Parts: sequence; structure tokens; C-alpha cells
Amino acid sequence: MSTYIPSAHEIDRKWFVVDASGKTLGRLATEAASVLSGKRNPKYTPYIDMGDHVIVINAEKIRLTGLKSQQKVYRRYTGFPGGLREESFTRLLQRRPEKIVEEAIKGMLPKTKMGRKMGSKLNVYKGDQHPHQAQKPQPLEVKA
Repeated sequence: MSTYIPSAHEIDRKWFVVDASGKTLGRLATEAASVLSGKRNPKYTPYIDMGDHVIVINAEKIRLTGLKSQQKVYRRYTGFPGGLREESFTRLLQRRPEKIVEEAIKGMLPKTKMGRKMGSKLNVYKGDQHPHQAQKPQPLEVKA
């Protein structure tokens, strides 16, 4: 008997929508990352991208526990000498709340070509509207 290995054309990708309002950032990110990587799929194979699409809405209503909302700092580097840029969580939440959720989820995916492909199936939106109604996304429940 040989081992069953799914091929690329057999993969049936589903669409899930997650409402981030009132949810903890880390708990939401772990659920979304497991769906994107395909670990919820019974045919999961580590070296094949089996993941589904995830839509996150209401990104501006995400929350952090404890003092993290005052202490968390997001850093990026421009590539030039002295180009380290820092921004606090509260400032980034006002300016670009989608970036916070996107960074948290993509940080939990593999740092490979396949991980980048998994990350491309993530869509994050500030409000409660999204342009993916035609895909008929199913709600994905995240424990609070």
C-alpha cells in the first residue's frame, strides 16, 4: 500500500471571514495562521500549501491584554544608515490598523517561499465591509 499524497489540482480552497472586534490579537492570529497554513485540513501535508483564504474585518477594534497596548513598539528598517523607524501600538492602530493584524498573522507563518504564498491568501480590512462576497466566506469563530 502506498502513501496518499494530494496533488495541487485536488485542493479545494475555502474562504473564511473573521470579525476582529473585541478579540485578542494573539488568539486571532494563531487561528488565522493555522487556517492559512492548512493545518485544519484532514489532508494536511507539510510541504504542500493546503491552506484556505482568510478575511479579517474590523481590524481597528482589535485589543491587547495587560500593558502591551502602551508598551508595544513596531520597528522597521528603511535600508539606509540610521534608518530604524519605531512606532507605538496606539499610533499604528490609529494610522493603519490592518498592518497590526497582518504582521501578527504573517509572523506566525513559515519564513519561506511557501510561507509568503500562504500570506498572500490573507485579506485584512479596517471596517466591516469587504469585497469578497462572491466567494461566499464562512464565519470562523475565534474564542475571546
